[in-house]
Amino acid sequence: MAGKRSIFEEVGQDRPPAEAPKGGLIDAGRGGARGLVRAWLAVLFVLVVAMIAVGGLTRLTDSGLSITEWRPVTGALPPLSEADWQAEYAKYQASPEFQVQNSRMGLDEFKTIFWWEWGHRQLGRVIGLVWAAGFAVLWATRRIPAGWTGRLLVLGALGGLQGAIGWWMVSSGLTGRMVDVASYRLAVHLGLAFAILGLIGWDMLSLSRTEPQLLQARRAREGGLFSLATGLMHLAFLQILLGALVAGIDAGRAFPTWPLMGESFFPADAFYLPGGGPKILAFFENPGLVQFVHRIAGYGVLALAIFAWAKGRRSAHPATRRAFAWLATAVLGQVVLGIVTVLHAAPLGLGILHQLGAVAVWIMILRARHRAQYPVVQSIRGAR
Repeated sequence: MAGKRSIFEEVGQDRPPAEAPKGGLIDAGRGGARGLVRAWLAVLFVLVVAMIAVGGLTRLTDSGLSITEWRPVTGALPPLSEADWQAEYAKYQASPEFQVQNSRMGLDEFKTIFWWEWGHRQLGRVIGLVWAAGFAVLWATRRIPAGWTGRLLVLGALGGLQGAIGWWMVSSGLTGRMVDVASYRLAVHLGLAFAILGLIGWDMLSLSRTEPQLLQARRAREGGLFSLATGLMHLAFLQILLGALVAGIDAGRAFPTWPLMGESFFPADAFYLPGGGPKILAFFENPGLVQFVHRIAGYGVLALAIFAWAKGRRSAHPATRRAFAWLATAVLGQVVLGIVTVLHAAPLGLGILHQLGAVAVWIMILRARHRAQYPVVQSIRGAR
C-alpha cells in the first residue's frame, strides 16, 4: 500500500521531468542536412573549376572544333576502332578549320586535339551526372534544407543550358569561312561558367552557417561595403567576358609589350578589319583593340579593388577586413600575371594560369561580398 502523500508535495512530482525546449527550431529537420548539401556543392565547385581550366586548354590548343557533332548521349563513347577514327577524321576534314588552316594535319595529330575536346565534353557530362545524382538522393531522402530546392534546381538548369550554349559556340566554327569559334559566343559560354561557379560558391558560404546565424548576421550588414563588392563583381565579370574575347581571337599575342602597345598607348590600326564591316566590330575582331580594352578594364578592376580594400579596413569585423584584403591581393596578383602573360606572348602555361587567376579573383570578390552581407560577428576574445 502506498504511503500517504505529503500536503507539500507538488502534483505530478512522480511524473518524469519534461524535456527542455530545444533551440534552433529553424534549422531542425531538413535544415540538419546543410553540411551534406555543402559537401555535394563543394564537389561540383571543384568540377566546374576543372571544367574552366580544361575549356581554356581546349581553346588554347585549338582543339574545340575537332568533334563536329553534338551527341549528348552517344558522344560519351570515343572511337573504339580504326574505322571509327577514320570516320571522325573524315568529318573533321570537311570542316573549314581543316581545309583552311590544318590541311596537312594527319590522323595522329587529329587524335590529340580530339581527346582534348572529348575530355572537355566528358567532364561536362560528369558534372551533369554529379548534380543529378546528388539532387535525386538529397530530394528522395528529404535532406534538402527548407527553401533550398529551387536554388539547387536552378544550378541544374543552368548546367543544361551551358551544354546547349557550348554546342551553339562550336557550331559557329563549322560552317562558312570561320576557322575558330565566334569569340562573342565563347564569351557567353565562359561567362555562364563563371556565373554557375559564383552561385555555387555563394551557396556554399551561406550553408556554412545556420539560418539563425545568417539572420542574426544580416542585422550587422555593412551596406556600403556590400555595394562596393557588388560593383566590383560586375566590373570583374565584364573583364572576364573581355578576356574571353581576347582568347577567342588570340589577341593576347598581338602586342607583347607593356605599358605601351607597341610604340604607343593606343594600338595602331585599332579599327582595321581585314574582312571589312562596321567599325563597331573592331571591338570584337581587331586583336589590338580587344587587348587594349581588356588592359584598361583590368586597371579599372585594380583601382576599384584597392578602393574597396581601403574602405574594408574600417570594418568593425576582422573577418570582413581580411576578406577585402585577400580580394585586393588576388586582383593585384592577377594584374601582374596578366602583364607577364602579355610580355611572353601568351604561351599555353601562362595563359591557363591567368584564367585560373580569374577564378581566384572571382571567388575572393564573392567571399568579400558575402562577408559584407553576413558579417562574422566576433567577441573581444575573437570567439564567434
